[in-house]
Amino acid sequence: QGKAVVNNLKHLDLHDVSDVRIGRHVSMTLEATSEAEAQQKVETACQKLLANAIMETYHYQLKGE
Repeated sequence: QGKAVVNNLKHLDLHDVSDVRIGRHVSMTLEATSEAEAQQKVETACQKLLANAIMETYHYQLKGE
């Protein structure tokens, strides 16, 4: 399921996502040059692919290396 999401994110021009793990929570690994860029990428992924805004809400937390 995670690999399918990574492939579909590429169709949304989110090429820097290297891993997605789906379970009770969704975990994404991505590259970004700033925290703002990372937030924008996560928001885009949630709004366009990961969450159904009619039925679901989402929250995310960024962790840097």
